[in-house]
Amino acid sequence: MSSNKKYSIEVRVWIEETEGAFLGIGKIWLLENIKKTGSITNAAKEMKMAYRQAWQLVEEMNQRAEKPLVEKLLGGKGGGGARLTDAGERAITVFYEVEKRIKDFAQKETQNLKF
Repeated sequence: MSSNKKYSIEVRVWIEETEGAFLGIGKIWLLENIKKTGSITNAAKEMKMAYRQAWQLVEEMNQRAEKPLVEKLLGGKGGGGARLTDAGERAITVFYEVEKRIKDFAQKETQNLKF
């Protein structure tokens, strides 16, 4: 019997809400890209995602969060944009904190795996 097998526990984290999955890594990346680029259009381009899909994800997050995560800015000379609200900033922070704690736990448990 060879005893050099390595096992690890992998986890994927998302936050559920009564209507199903609410926030996962994909939506977090979208929020981060909106923060970075200042618009849903540019965030979608950055992620090679259709603008319509990005817009729908933002609308869905805004409706299902206690407070909107993204606010659209009305167009001036260069057109409108979007920015994260305080709730949107907090969603990113909380998601990564929770994910880190869960992954740290999985890492500790991995050290005890024996079959």
